[in-house]
Amino acid sequence: MSVGNMYNYFSSKEELAKYAIKYSTNILALELREINNMEISSKEKVSIFVNKYLENVQKSPEVIEYFLRVYLSNREVFKQGCEGFLCVGEFVTEVMILLDTGAQNKEFREQEFFPAFAMIMGCLGGFAFLSGEKVLDKDLLEYSDAVADNIYRALKYEE
Repeated sequence: MSVGNMYNYFSSKEELAKYAIKYSTNILALELREINNMEISSKEKVSIFVNKYLENVQKSPEVIEYFLRVYLSNREVFKQGCEGFLCVGEFVTEVMILLDTGAQNKEFREQEFFPAFAMIMGCLGGFAFLSGEKVLDKDLLEYSDAVADNIYRALKYEE
């Protein structure tokens, strides 16, 4: 498809950028929704989610690169119609469900959503960044278990 033809579908580069963010995060949301619906422990859910996220990073690095370099660093492009979590709302909702379910089952401790969300996504985004910069000394997926364990230990309920 030619660049000019894109404007038959999107009114501007900004609209295309918003669509790309919504589309890519909705894929992650669907994957996390499937995990959230599984009858397994929250620890297992975190492990599967981390692995799927890192697989997506490895399979489609350009999507993660776009998110990290365009969405997060060019917030002015997303001011109208993408404020706050509007463009990534489905994914954020699924993370919230994961955290709430874990807390209800006494697997995760009760905590504020934003610090927990930032801890999870900061860790995953950090590994996506490190992978993109090609500084990791092992294959990205070899870190999956350790990353999932660290996230779980940061969330887990302790009496």
